[in-house]
Amino acid sequence: MAGGHKHAAQANHHESPKMYINGYILSLVLTVAAFWLVLAHVMSTTPLVITILALATLQIFVQLFFFMHVKEGEGPNYHGMALILGAIFIITIVFGSIWIMSFNAQVQ
Repeated sequence: MAGGHKHAAQANHHESPKMYINGYILSLVLTVAAFWLVLAHVMSTTPLVITILALATLQIFVQLFFFMHVKEGEGPNYHGMALILGAIFIITIVFGSIWIMSFNAQVQ
């Protein structure tokens, strides 16, 4: 009975529109902030890129926790392990590409 109650509570938590609305509003705020920073020219290029990358990272976490429910569920945390592996792949691809492009620019 307790397991059924817990499952029902999780089902209600998934269906709560408040969580989706909060995630949607937070996503909009992060997107508008990045858009405004670019349009208003309030920073030089390097701080602007770093700020936009930070806002994009926050956007990823908002999507994962508010819409994809990464922390919810029972059993082993396969989602967490898959996310860590995916993050390693993405970091390797992005920084490897940047390194290769900067090396090519130095050679020419």
